[in-house]
Formats: sequence, C-alpha cells, structure tokens
Amino acid sequence: MDFLGALWHLLNFLAPPAFIGLVASLAARLLWRRDMAGVSVLRLWAWSSGLALAAALAAVIVLGRDGKILGYSAMVLGCAVGLWWAGFGRRH
Repeated sequence: MDFLGALWHLLNFLAPPAFIGLVASLAARLLWRRDMAGVSVLRLWAWSSGLALAAALAAVIVLGRDGKILGYSAMVLGCAVGLWWAGFGRRH
C-alpha cells in the first residue's frame, strides 16, 4: 500500500467518530440549551469524538478488524459518555 492509500484508510477510519461526535454535540446543545449554555460546541465535539475514536480503536484491537456492529455500538457509547462528561459531569 502506498502513502496515499494509507492516508485514505486513516481518514476513513477517523471520519465516523468525528461525524457522530459533531452531530451528537449539535443535538445536545439544541436539546439541553439552558443546561449547556456555558459549554462550547467545540468542547462537546472534542470530548465526544475523542472518546468515540478511543472506543473505535479499542474495538479494532479487541475484535481484530473494523466495521463490526459491536465496534460501532462502543463508538456510540463512547460518544455519549464524552457528551455527558463535557456537558454535565464537570459541574458536579
């Protein structure tokens, strides 16, 4: 595999956690407008995407490959935990 092919593989692996983190962050800000008034969307996106990426990496390590439903489920769970931590967890 050449450099360009490896780069595309890496970007395609990073795209789902980044996208789900962005959509979930925007939805969380819309749904909990008053509760998350002091939290920026960038902070929510960073936490949710970061933990979703960590879950995706752990799924690849444990399951041996990408693209399994269990891996995507772990990614969604990591995203939810990141949103909770960034939006609600640090205040308490």
